[in-house]
Amino acid sequence: MPIYEYACKSCEQKFDHLARSMSDSNAKVKCPKCGSTQTARALSVFAVRAHAPKDSAPPSCGRCGGAPGSCQA
Repeated sequence: MPIYEYACKSCEQKFDHLARSMSDSNAKVKCPKCGSTQTARALSVFAVRAHAPKDSAPPSCGRCGGAPGSCQA
């Protein structure tokens, strides 16, 4: 079941909606904040992990609580 992002034209609330099927994605979706059906599917944005520059310190492992790269000293 796909999850689509919507924006309400009445109150400008952005919200996600779990569609039962891909063909259900064009059905009228009510805004959870104001109840309006004046909603439109929004362009969903996803994250992409960028490569770090070679001269940057490696990220912290999260166990020592130190600065990034402090575990490798």
